[in-house]
Amino acid sequence: MIMNKTSVEGNMPNAELIAIGTELLLGEIQDTNTHSIARMLRGVNIDLFRSTIIGDNVGRIASLFNEALTRSEIVIVTGGLGPTVDDYTREAAAMAFNVELEFHPDLWEKIATRFSSRGILPSENNRRQAYIPANAIVIDNPMGTAPGFMVQKGSRTLVCLPGVPREMEAIMGDTVLPFLVKSYSLQGLIKVRVLHVSGVPESRVDQLVADFETWQNPTVGLLAHPGIVDIRLTAKAESETRADEMITSLERPIRERFGSDIFGVDDETLVDHVRDMITALDRKFILVEAGDKPLMRDLLADSPQILRAEYSTQVLPVESLEDNISSLAANPAHEPVFYFVHWWEDTGIKSVSGIISPGFTRNTKNTYLGPPANGDSWITNTALDFIRRNLPEIKQWKE
Repeated sequence: MIMNKTSVEGNMPNAELIAIGTELLLGEIQDTNTHSIARMLRGVNIDLFRSTIIGDNVGRIASLFNEALTRSEIVIVTGGLGPTVDDYTREAAAMAFNVELEFHPDLWEKIATRFSSRGILPSENNRRQAYIPANAIVIDNPMGTAPGFMVQKGSRTLVCLPGVPREMEAIMGDTVLPFLVKSYSLQGLIKVRVLHVSGVPESRVDQLVADFETWQNPTVGLLAHPGIVDIRLTAKAESETRADEMITSLERPIRERFGSDIFGVDDETLVDHVRDMITALDRKFILVEAGDKPLMRDLLADSPQILRAEYSTQVLPVESLEDNISSLAANPAHEPVFYFVHWWEDTGIKSVSGIISPGFTRNTKNTYLGPPANGDSWITNTALDFIRRNLPEIKQWKE
């Protein structure tokens, strides 16, 4: 048992994640385990400082294990526990701790029984999964055939888990986290709240929260997306109630500075926010879009408040845009018209978003100079931000 007392305010153990698999490096599949484990670790107050993806090479894996264990108390590995000859996690762990692999007859019996229950005869290769580094703690895998294991040396712990996400998540929640909490005398938790800002450049957001970014606990961090900036508030505390209080004390002045620039929190999305606003207004709209893709039509056309959605690949000259579209507003019911136009030029992506109604007309023109791969997201987020900022004007006109 590791006797490394950890308090909320003291030095908590830090963790490192390693995902194993050449298929990850080739882009054949995406590593989702790192995301899941990271969220689990913050719930038990373990700092995560680094994550690495490495291919199926036993020497490089063993070297990485040794390197990681010199800088991190807890190293959690996913993948490489299958029955094939290129599943090297077991061998690499044994090399890193300078021990032999030991055959566990009881594990082999469990593996064979699991195959038999499915009417399958296990192959000789499956016996590889019953070999575990000497002195390791075996972790039962109730959902698969690949058992995990943990190896400890002093205050360091290497945790090796199967790469199948549902198997990894079950073992982490049921076995690994309780073990780490007890072994490292962990207390408290890390809690995160994310405020979503649209229509404000990242540099301006950074300027407005710069004084908070020097805080140690709670902390502030930024993450930029096309047209959106996330403000991440993180608190370490002895209880969830205390963490909420710390985050709220930081969130309050930030909201005062940004006002309506903040549109949502945590899992709330800009498109859902706008759809809710349109629904709450309780009137019909017409949507018109021109561009190489029907981006806004695909996002909003199924809303019950959109009376009809029209799309064209023909982009009209900007100077004649409103004259051409205004006729759509001349209808018996006088429904407001949302219009969105986007096109490519040598200088970047151009977009125009506008609203035309009998009592209110407004538009905005924008240019995007960032990576082309993010162009569609920028177009939609910029247009959605325009809608959310101007819908209150439509509501006021209606009333």
